[in-house]
Amino acid sequence: MSLMPPPLRRARPEPSPVSRAAPPPPPAAPRGSPLGRVAALLSPADREVLWLYLLTRASLWVTAYCTRLLFPSRSDARTPEPPLSPFEQWDWHHYLHIARDGYFPDGAAGGPDGEGDNREAFFPGFPLALRAVHTVVPDWTAAGLLISFVAGGVAVLALARLARWYVPEPGAGRRAVLILLLSPCAVFLAAGYTEALFLAFALPAWLAALRHQWPQAAVLTALATGVRVSGLFLAAAVALHFLLAAQRGGTRWRSLPWLALPAVPALLYAWFLYGHTGDWMAWNHAQERGWYRTFHLPWESWAVTWNSAFGERHPTGYGFMFQAELVAMVVGSVLCAVLLRRRRWAEALYIALTLAALGTSYWYMSVPRSMLLWWPLHIGLAAWSLRRPRVLIVYLCLVAPLSAVYAVTFLSGRWAG
Repeated sequence: MSLMPPPLRRARPEPSPVSRAAPPPPPAAPRGSPLGRVAALLSPADREVLWLYLLTRASLWVTAYCTRLLFPSRSDARTPEPPLSPFEQWDWHHYLHIARDGYFPDGAAGGPDGEGDNREAFFPGFPLALRAVHTVVPDWTAAGLLISFVAGGVAVLALARLARWYVPEPGAGRRAVLILLLSPCAVFLAAGYTEALFLAFALPAWLAALRHQWPQAAVLTALATGVRVSGLFLAAAVALHFLLAAQRGGTRWRSLPWLALPAVPALLYAWFLYGHTGDWMAWNHAQERGWYRTFHLPWESWAVTWNSAFGERHPTGYGFMFQAELVAMVVGSVLCAVLLRRRRWAEALYIALTLAALGTSYWYMSVPRSMLLWWPLHIGLAAWSLRRPRVLIVYLCLVAPLSAVYAVTFLSGRWAG
């Protein structure tokens, strides 16, 4: 019996997005609060997805509360740490320092061999949003959590609509969202990290590309690129999807210039860093200094990660995380192969570029976190589970303990990828 998910059946496309039958108009917006008017614009399926999203956020907050009491930073602590302290871990400090002090505080300029915390490795999208929200929310951590909370809500709505686009069976959107929100690294969607904000731009961008709304797709992809370098991989996928659609006569070539827009944020950021460091590749060099992301052949990266996972080079906690990196790389490779077999070329390109970037450094790092950004995986598992209900049960039984382990690991300040 094949373990591969069956091909996704997408809804029958119309010749043009404009010619689609218009959905029934939403009920009249009440004259009450703004939240009431927004809720009136959501379909029952959207509300169900948001309800599921709120439940999982509550469960993570319960986990954070318990972790704060059971795993304090000092074993002899008599009073708990501040309520938001579990979310102030690892990369959060980089985003905080950039938002609060800038990339080069006090006018200091770095360089390829400069000292510092290598904050140039982080794209400016999330720090800029953090600084903007901080003008309204005085606490920096609360501002970061609010960004991820709102962005995560947008992301799950977009993911559900993408799933309904590909899979006509009822419940596809809800299942895809459930698979995402219970995935092992889902805690990063709730923390002040970039994953939720990236998905809030990337998923609507891909949905716009499927509808051949190229200006909207380009703008959203550009915003995603400002948050993470993965936006460039998304831009390549959108460009390939455009070329395939144009070749079939499904879109017009006059929209082609829009495809250059997503490169603008990356170019502007490189220009900004060059003005301070004299190095056009300052972002990449910061990655190399801080996280050993120097280029290596794929089998060399696999060998180093394997030795780190199963040798005695690192403590067992780090060894476990390197084991997770290996598993995630295998899952990504299988996903890419399945997408190629299904002739979903654009999405396969997005996954392949991600794997190439993560799989050719000194060792694998943050591959499980990147799985949060692989929407074809979540939708594919949702489609598979609709045809074979036991798939969802097996998935939940396997990932539920892993999700709890990752959440407690991260919230207690240990390395979680």
